[in-house]
Amino acid sequence: MVSAAAVIIGNEILSGKFTDENSPWLARRLRSIGVDLARIHVIPDDVDVIADTVRTMAGRFTHVFTSGGVGPTHDDVTFEGVARAFDVPIERNVEIEAALKKHMGANCTPAALRMADIPQGTCLVGEGFPVLVCRNVVILPGVPIYFRRKFDLFAQTLDGAPMESDRLTTTMRESTIAAILSEAAKRWPAVDIGSYPRVETNPPSVIVTLDSRDAHQLSQAREWLSPRLVPSS
Repeated sequence: MVSAAAVIIGNEILSGKFTDENSPWLARRLRSIGVDLARIHVIPDDVDVIADTVRTMAGRFTHVFTSGGVGPTHDDVTFEGVARAFDVPIERNVEIEAALKKHMGANCTPAALRMADIPQGTCLVGEGFPVLVCRNVVILPGVPIYFRRKFDLFAQTLDGAPMESDRLTTTMRESTIAAILSEAAKRWPAVDIGSYPRVETNPPSVIVTLDSRDAHQLSQAREWLSPRLVPSS
């Protein structure tokens, strides 16, 4: 199983100044590829916290995707945190330096060139402004449009088994269908069964989701559950 963790870095997320748009998008995108997103951590712009979190997640999951903290300002410390996680130095990358100078021209200040100071051993995926990959950590920007573009560039290297999904809706109470869902989960262990009440509907309803990489078990579980759940009108 190919697994992943997301590390969302930024005081602005923790303070509520801005809403995290990247982890929900990443969860959906990874799911479509067949990679299981197992953790989402939201942490501050703190080198020690970044280092501890990245080190732990990198040891547990196939891929770690970081978001944020890679710009030119004083609070952009993700590179330093990742370097500390793996106990490697920061070094100037000449390819990124050249790309910055070409793109920014006279506006390429010493502060801007900080974006070329990356953890030693980081691989570059793509051309121009490439995706930075330090071991199994994919370092992505926090601005959503750039986050998505760079992830899609890296996604070409991912190889997972896509998840198939189905859903049923019932007007039965969740407490009433709990035993039915438990029985289905025992019969088809390869199917992940979720139950989500919707009290805002009229009448109130429950959405039952079925997720599996085993199409046969998914079909069997749906066929068994469907007549046992009262569909909403």
